Amino acid sequence: MTMRIIDNGAFRFWCFVGIPLIVIVYACFHQGNYYTGLVNTFGIYLILVASLNLVNGFSGIFSMGHAAFMAIGAYTAAFCTLSPNIKRSFLPGMPPFIQNLKLPITVGMIAGGIAAALVALVVGICVLRMKGHYLSVATLGLIIIVRSVLDNADQFTNGARGITGLPNYANTWTIYLTALVVIYFLHRLLSSGMGRELVAMRDDYTAARAMAVNTMARRVAAFAISAFFAGVGGVLWGHMQSVISGKFYYYDLSFRIVQTSIIGGMYTLSGAFVGPLIMIAVPELLRPLEAGFSLGAFRFPQMFGLSKLVMSGFLILLIIFRRQGIMGSSEVIVKSIFSLDTYRAAVDGREYAALFALLREKSRRLLRRFRGKAADEDKAPGG
Repeated sequence: MTMRIIDNGAFRFWCFVGIPLIVIVYACFHQGNYYTGLVNTFGIYLILVASLNLVNGFSGIFSMGHAAFMAIGAYTAAFCTLSPNIKRSFLPGMPPFIQNLKLPITVGMIAGGIAAALVALVVGICVLRMKGHYLSVATLGLIIIVRSVLDNADQFTNGARGITGLPNYANTWTIYLTALVVIYFLHRLLSSGMGRELVAMRDDYTAARAMAVNTMARRVAAFAISAFFAGVGGVLWGHMQSVISGKFYYYDLSFRIVQTSIIGGMYTLSGAFVGPLIMIAVPELLRPLEAGFSLGAFRFPQMFGLSKLVMSGFLILLIIFRRQGIMGSSEVIVKSIFSLDTYRAAVDGREYAALFALLREKSRRLLRRFRGKAADEDKAPGG
């Protein structure tokens, strides 16, 4: 059988749609649970990494400033969704018409995304003429600027103390409906003429210019769109935690998003699913070991920070041996989610029959291989 298991429609449905949907629905009915928080965090990282991949993976730009756009989006939305009493207490410098606003999170997400995109538009026109590490350093500088403004504009942002009391609007339904819209929009964008132009710029900037691609306009547009969705992610992040502060949106958060993007694969939207899954699941699996564990008669001491050490080592090995990330350039996850064939296969008995036949054949091959190795060991001298 030449067909791979990953090509089977039933397998794709349950792996990429069915099981994740069950987890999401379960989380929706168990709000406040610790593991629901992890599921919600995964959804927000999905938005952030997908938006970063648009710039870093498809546009030939390497931005490190995602945390700054998250902060802009989070604070803008807070001005819209906070209750008037809280704004009068913590934000006395705000104009009266803003202090009296009380809008739903949908409006807050749009406002936060637009604010982040406008800042990206201004910054992009100035810095996107740079290339390589110069551009990365410039976007890191943006994080410092935003943090300084948030910490010092006491009358408008409550300074370094941050803002508390944000309404907990970011539930599981809101996060994943937003993530679905973001992924679909980016998928359609990258399948359009503009997406092909971005990929052409990434692969050969000079050739793209020779083919009359307006490279500067495309870079700025991609940067602004990415910032818009980063702002939306910042809004969801803040309203999930009910508190925001400039210190939350600093270097460590930007580095974590970039690391997640690299692990999953920058050159594909499907990498935005795999990267967050690893970054969230692996530390959770290693957390019990950090308190110390026994292996036979030997007792390992407490090893706090083990998960960070493992993830850092994994990132180094990935960069050395698979620089394109786990997913490479494959879009199997995104195409499965937005393909009608995947959902038809879920109710097609022939797909399940083919899947079971593939699994049976794979298990037979593994068994034959295992028996062959055992026979070789028996024939070896001293076996």
